[in-house]
Amino acid sequence: MTNANEYDVLALDAMGVIYQSGDDVAELLIPFIAANGGCTDGEFIEQTYLGASLGELTSAEFWKMAGIDPGLEDSYLRLHRLTDGIRNLLIEARHHAIKVCCISNDVAEWSIALRRRFRLESLIGPWFISGDIGVRKPGRDIYETALAGLRCKASKVLFVDDRIRNLDAARELGIATVWLPSEQGEPGDHRRVASVNELLRLVRPPGG
Repeated sequence: MTNANEYDVLALDAMGVIYQSGDDVAELLIPFIAANGGCTDGEFIEQTYLGASLGELTSAEFWKMAGIDPGLEDSYLRLHRLTDGIRNLLIEARHHAIKVCCISNDVAEWSIALRRRFRLESLIGPWFISGDIGVRKPGRDIYETALAGLRCKASKVLFVDDRIRNLDAARELGIATVWLPSEQGEPGDHRRVASVNELLRLVRPPGG
């Protein structure tokens, strides 16, 4: 059985792993914009969000293009919830001296606001966010940037994501992977866990 204590770093995706919503655009963002009198074209919102998540737009510019007052941003971010058990996982990882980082696709300003809202900055870091780096998972560059920032060999990183394509890309670089599914599919060579609570067993050393 793979244990995170065999590794130097536990790398977590944000949406679908740290936070409950695996598809925050479809589940939270598009309905929020529509409910507040903004654009109802889901495809346009999706494409505009992609630009913001690559750092091509600021969050304020995104909201204006979506027809929403940027002052409503905090109301949107309050819709996010931590995944059950995630704080226990982070505390357990710290107890066993396992470094935890985040590798995620997100708008840079939203990522910062959420980690501060949930007081995660002392438990997770560094954060490798597409809006800061300019490339989204499963693009190879985001993983290479993370490895360079961590100063860590790929073989010493255990990466947890809810999207198989993201895990496939990480595996190509030699990163160990765990699938926490929010979508249908087959895990292939990726270890599968059913919940964050199951991940707790991976950060505890044998007999711990």
